[in-house]
Amino acid sequence: MKNMDIEKSIKDAEKNLAPLFEKIDETVLFNQEKVLAAFQKNRIAPRHFAGTTGYGYDDEGRVALSAVFRDAFRAEAAIASPYIASGTHALYLALSGVLRPGDRFLSLTGKPYDTLDGVVNGAGIGSLRDFGISFEQIDLQKNADSGGIDLEAVEKALKNKKYKLAYIQRSRGYGQRRALAVNEIEEAVRLARSVSSDTAVMVDNCYGEFTETREPTDAGADLIAGSLIKNPGGGLAPSGGYIAGRADLVRLSEYRLTAPGLGCEIGSLSGGYKSYFQGLFLSPHTVGQALKGSLLVGAVMKAAGFKTEPDAGRVPPDLIRSVGFDTAEQLIGFCRQIQYASPVDSYVTCEPWDMPGYADQIIMAAGTFNQGASLELSCDAPILPPYTAYLQGGLTYEHVKIALKRCLERL
Repeated sequence: MKNMDIEKSIKDAEKNLAPLFEKIDETVLFNQEKVLAAFQKNRIAPRHFAGTTGYGYDDEGRVALSAVFRDAFRAEAAIASPYIASGTHALYLALSGVLRPGDRFLSLTGKPYDTLDGVVNGAGIGSLRDFGISFEQIDLQKNADSGGIDLEAVEKALKNKKYKLAYIQRSRGYGQRRALAVNEIEEAVRLARSVSSDTAVMVDNCYGEFTETREPTDAGADLIAGSLIKNPGGGLAPSGGYIAGRADLVRLSEYRLTAPGLGCEIGSLSGGYKSYFQGLFLSPHTVGQALKGSLLVGAVMKAAGFKTEPDAGRVPPDLIRSVGFDTAEQLIGFCRQIQYASPVDSYVTCEPWDMPGYADQIIMAAGTFNQGASLELSCDAPILPPYTAYLQGGLTYEHVKIALKRCLERL
């Protein structure tokens, strides 16, 4: 595309997207007030930013950070810890904390995401299956206009067998599916409660935090989990993950994080917690910036003739934007342009590689301040058909806009 055409396409898209941008601003304001209230309720002070050593029995920051997350997500309890290595790790802690040998759990959203699949189904690696925990799945509806949870199949499954836990993946991952809105999750939770009141409902909340005014915990989910280098870290948290929900289930997850009987009564962090608190405080605004960037990319790429999801006509319930290409070369080229438009490692040419936890080679454009932080503008994809790039994040709307212009100039 010529520069003149690119500029016009972006301006036209921004004009058309103005009502959705206004809606995003309203959500940001609501969530910012909610997070601010959590800070004020817990009387956050400079002493909570300080580091500790050893056992950390006197670590006020550790306790206060989890309390702020608890209240921001309107949960009974929460763990927010720099020692949770990833979103997958948070999910593993929750699943392995709640489930016991002989238990059965059910995915309402089909096959788990690649890295979680090893946690669930791996052989000889300490997976849930290795410990006698059985897993079953219900595929999402195949109707392209729906693609939601198959409630009829869920009801049938819960009536026929006893499941300790029902699992929902909110975001799309690398699947050819759409993300789930909180109201859809609420409908599934209500159904599960009506059919099997003893079945706990857990939601993988990655990429979905603060995209709406409600979280799955507001919709009745018993547990949610996610990563602090995604939405709730605000681009500042250098590591970590969180689990929030029912106090008894969070406590079981604590015992898995450290040791049975100890839970989150111990644990120190010598570097302190300021970036975690500040990241959470900034996250509603930063998520809003990323959502606006996602809508802009969707509208402009669609106008340029590319297949992109979700539909740019509504605010999506997560941050992942897919862009489809005809060939592996086009896919790789797009990811490289995102890398070249990054503030960090902009001179690096990214290549597909055998990334741990994935069955296929992955290309990952991630010129980020925190390694792998997908609230920062990044792009990755498995190298297999259909050749789909998954774009996410953007600390500022302006950065997404600049990267989009450069991609269009070079495609």
